[in-house]
Amino acid sequence: MPKSLLFDPVENPYLVPFDGSFKIKNAITEDKDRPKKDENVEALEKAVERLAEVQGKLYADDRYSVILIFQALDAAGKDGTIRAVMSGVNPQGTQVYSFKSPSSEELDHDFMWRIQRALPERGRIGIFNRSHYEEVLVVRVHPEFIEKQKLPRVPRKLDDLWDERFESIKDAEKHWARNGAVVLKFFLNVSQEEQHKRFLARIEDADHNWKFSPTDAAESEHFDDYMKAYESMLNETSRAHAPWYCIPADSKSHMRRIVAETIVETLEQLPLRFPDVGEDRKSEMEKTRKKLRTGLKLKEDEKA
Repeated sequence: MPKSLLFDPVENPYLVPFDGSFKIKNAITEDKDRPKKDENVEALEKAVERLAEVQGKLYADDRYSVILIFQALDAAGKDGTIRAVMSGVNPQGTQVYSFKSPSSEELDHDFMWRIQRALPERGRIGIFNRSHYEEVLVVRVHPEFIEKQKLPRVPRKLDDLWDERFESIKDAEKHWARNGAVVLKFFLNVSQEEQHKRFLARIEDADHNWKFSPTDAAESEHFDDYMKAYESMLNETSRAHAPWYCIPADSKSHMRRIVAETIVETLEQLPLRFPDVGEDRKSEMEKTRKKLRTGLKLKEDEKA
């Protein structure tokens, strides 16, 4: 396996290879041999505890940042996975961005501009719910969107445009990694059948009606086109310094467990440490400690 810049990719069955050999038709959406739900829930809780601990060191160490990218079709479970996996993390150390259709301001810049603005600071975890990859997914499935992007030039062959965008993405992610960003990318792979079941659940449960949009069902009609776009994207951009994981998403509990364990097993490889305050500061702290102890003892003696 190619050597990464900051970490070794977690070698689980869902890691997308770096040699362009990934086939979407062979990617499972449900692991038949997966553990039972209660086992997954317990494992997720343990992973979340480990993540909370490592995040504390990440924040204090202040040298690395983390970029977690989530891509999926509608109803695959991005929101719930982000909520479950990050449930034990200190909110002060996280930044969550949900990238929707670009605004007029964003369309006045290159497609990576809004992503660059959202990059997390050192010591923090940035979570991208959708990302720059929309430009080689939804725009590829709906090339009519290109007309709104004010591009100064569009290659005659659209395949050349996607290749250019892949190149820009790979250059950016390598630059981020060289500067201390741990880039982990998750494609939550849901089957069309399961997607439709979840659409029905949202329609039939009044409390979940707000989650459903008619455009969700309309986009599902392009399922095969999206699968082709995802296959190309995963093959072109899964690299050791910014790996993709194609996670089976028909079982939410199993999916969340895999994502959490992959994140924590990656971050635990970093040489994180709490800052050394130095001898002078330790000496001052010892003086303060003695003063506080003396003051507390006097107050206790007075009460006695």
